[in-house]
Amino acid sequence: MAVKLYHGDIVYTPSADALAVYENSYIAVDSGKVEGIYPVIPEKYKHAECIDYGRQMIIPAFSDLHVHGAQYVQRGIGMDCLLSDWLNNYTFPQESRFKDMDYAKQCYDAFVDDMLRHGTFHANVFATIHREATEYLFNRMEDKGMYAFVGKVNMDCHSPEFLIETTEASLRETEIYLANHTESKKVKPILAPRFAPTCSEKLMMGLGKLAAKYHCGVHTHLVESIWEAQEALRCFPGYHSDAEIYERAGLMDHGPSIFAHVIFPTEEDKRILKKYSSMSVHCPDATTNIIAGIMPLASMHNEGLKIALGSDIAGGHGIAVYKQIARAVQLSKLKEFYEPDQGRTITLTQAFYHATKEAGSIFGKVGSFEKGYQFNALVIDTMEDSWVPLTAEERLERFCYIGDDRNIRARFIDGKEIHFEN
Repeated sequence: MAVKLYHGDIVYTPSADALAVYENSYIAVDSGKVEGIYPVIPEKYKHAECIDYGRQMIIPAFSDLHVHGAQYVQRGIGMDCLLSDWLNNYTFPQESRFKDMDYAKQCYDAFVDDMLRHGTFHANVFATIHREATEYLFNRMEDKGMYAFVGKVNMDCHSPEFLIETTEASLRETEIYLANHTESKKVKPILAPRFAPTCSEKLMMGLGKLAAKYHCGVHTHLVESIWEAQEALRCFPGYHSDAEIYERAGLMDHGPSIFAHVIFPTEEDKRILKKYSSMSVHCPDATTNIIAGIMPLASMHNEGLKIALGSDIAGGHGIAVYKQIARAVQLSKLKEFYEPDQGRTITLTQAFYHATKEAGSIFGKVGSFEKGYQFNALVIDTMEDSWVPLTAEERLERFCYIGDDRNIRARFIDGKEIHFEN
């Protein structure tokens, strides 16, 4: 693949407190990877193809570190419920339908296309307990060239009779799923015990053995509500924190450990998360819709914990990660106002970092435009009123607050453009 140049206003976050802005510049892409950013075309590239996007922004594609593919069809429904009622009245009955492959295919096709349309090219996805449907989602994301972890859900207790497995069947089906994807490259399997209250200790320990055998990580929910935190310890007597359940099972030793929400972490939870460089996923829309608590993002970041953003479809009602960037800033203000001892307002730069570079680190070198990173990128239109020019920083902020997929003018994965009709 020959070197190609792209001209525009280039924006990314090399760190949480730095927004790199290269207006009227050229990004050189060699074999799908960023080679460098230049104010003028270098002599060595004077004959390279150059695509000129004018004053449009070129930004890294987004990563969604917590999303339920099977809940795509229920987005925006049941939003007046808290977690337990929402699960029992809406989510569990809906997920049980994924034993029907025709239904599963329609949902997963729409889900994957909508992620791509909104600029999410890297995702960590919960499926359901149904292996065949999970395999379809895995293969669909792989066919599209995405970067992903996809988990077949495990739940063998305290679950509705129409959405429960025996411990033995759960482990057997999970091992088949893992074995089918040992050679996968950009899309990889991950273990997905739904959360501690729906998994027996025997199941957790069995999953830990599979993690060691197949060298895979874990994706689950952690201290996402006061009810869940209390219920986890009730179901696992003798344990001292939610995170300890996964640690003692050996689920955090062999791959990335990704925990959604982490709204009410104890000091012990945070100690364990830091020990394993685990990723905590802030899901702002879900926080306001069904969970009733706000992650202490700023303080956790300052303590050295790794944080990403997630849409949490369908606890969250929209699939666009850039909207979660705006919501994260909004919720940080509420956290500081109501709980000043736990929260501080974050900047848009920090929120953008958590949705791009930090979240992308789970998948390798994606989420930034530093040399050697994959050119997984979006081109965003100027978002300007014709009589008021804006800086690139202002245009980025406006896109996160009021933009939508129609403002995404081009999409690239590994340097190859993918097309959607807006």
